[in-house]
Amino acid sequence: METQVKTYDCGIIGGGLAGLCLAIQLADRGVSVVLFEKNQYPFHKVCGEYISMESWDFIKSLGLNLDLLNLPIINKLGISSEKGFMLEHSLQMGGFGISRFSLDHALARIAAAKGVAVLEHCKVNGLERIGNEGFIIKSSTGDFNVGVLCGSYGKYTPQFLARNLMDTGNESDNYIGVKYHIKTDLVPDRIELHNFKDGYCGVSKVDKDWHCLCYLTTSRNLQENGKDIQEMEANVLHKNPFLKLYFTHAEFVNKNPLVISNIHFSRKQTQTDGVFLLGDAAGSITPLCGNGMSMGMRSSKILATELIRYFEKKQSIDSVSANYKKAWDHAFGRRITAGYYLQGLFGKRTTTDLALRALNNFPGVLNKLVSLTHGDRFYVFFLGNGIFGKEIFE
Repeated sequence: METQVKTYDCGIIGGGLAGLCLAIQLADRGVSVVLFEKNQYPFHKVCGEYISMESWDFIKSLGLNLDLLNLPIINKLGISSEKGFMLEHSLQMGGFGISRFSLDHALARIAAAKGVAVLEHCKVNGLERIGNEGFIIKSSTGDFNVGVLCGSYGKYTPQFLARNLMDTGNESDNYIGVKYHIKTDLVPDRIELHNFKDGYCGVSKVDKDWHCLCYLTTSRNLQENGKDIQEMEANVLHKNPFLKLYFTHAEFVNKNPLVISNIHFSRKQTQTDGVFLLGDAAGSITPLCGNGMSMGMRSSKILATELIRYFEKKQSIDSVSANYKKAWDHAFGRRITAGYYLQGLFGKRTTTDLALRALNNFPGVLNKLVSLTHGDRFYVFFLGNGIFGKEIFE
């Protein structure tokens, strides 16, 4: 007896912020959606967990009432050099802190409540294109038929798509990301960015009375320290006196950090073989800009706008592709380029120290640099079927 293949209007590979936000927006407009996530919610991710305020209204319009969650609102910035200088700055737009453990889980529950088929512990192993009729998705849960397919799988491209995907990044720029949750006395309205040799580390308040400590550095730093994370931290990160204080005095919630490797920052593509890409799958910004999560959410809004017009039979799938690429480039092209060049000023003992001392005297210039990597506040014009608060967050 043949197993019946389930059919959906749209399939989404990857249940991070971009994928979940896209799923919710489509479901709100009556589109049937299946979302594939290889992990089970809630789970931790390597992420700075600082979100620009540009996304506050958007998240609320999806159905999560952030006003009820007592999240830290962050409007002060400190940036230190390895030599011990600290730049102090007030953020014009600012941001807020929330762990991915909490936020992704809440959005997944909202998506499910709105009718999205959220498949957890489900790995996509391959796909087959059916002419102009869509795709057959082959997963660990079974086969699914979808009319439109979107990839929001993050920085790591699945093998069945990698052969067709161009990456404009420099392969020699190979980074690792490391994240801890800590308990410390850093005030909740402040985010700090601490430089060290070939890297930098962000510290800011999130929910659960935790602070997120997350750093990026070259894989070379790790290799030169016997591929030992703690040895690298002692020999490299501790040379920044502010970081040494955190590592030696803070209470670490988790002794062993989350680590990801082979990170590159680049603009990739918005589509490959008919699969629409969003979030980090389409392109990622350097973490020092503090705006990767907002970029992922905004890309979901851009793509959702075009796909909804397609499902309402107001434009062709080719028009979706062209319009999405144009809007994506307009929204993010400058940000990614600016982030790449700004990163060149960080992680250098003398250059970074001189740059921070100069910027400290010209706050207007620093405001301009921040604005190059951020956008205006945004939201979706249609409200979802239900507003969720603490009951879905906890």
